[in-house]
Amino acid sequence: MAAPRKYPDELRERAIREVRATGRPIAHVAKDLGIHKEALRGWVRQAEADSGERDDRLTTAEREELKQLRRENAELKRANEILKAASVFFAQEIDRPRTRPSR
Repeated sequence: MAAPRKYPDELRERAIREVRATGRPIAHVAKDLGIHKEALRGWVRQAEADSGERDDRLTTAEREELKQLRRENAELKRANEILKAASVFFAQEIDRPRTRPSR
């Protein structure tokens, strides 16, 4: 479960909009809004990646897809381990010599 966000989404959007619209330094906008400057810097970078202005970061959609694919991959690995264990068990059952019950 993800940690709760320290800053509301509305504040994030407002801060990003102000940095991009005014061209003021991130540190100044962050100080005016009471936000840590590195948090704001990360938000601005992510907004730039989402809008296609940066290609050194994954977009939010790509991050979500990657997270979902990693979960799916882990689930498939678990299923494979279960199937391997079951196949070993049944192979041993088949190879075991059968004895006739005495009457």
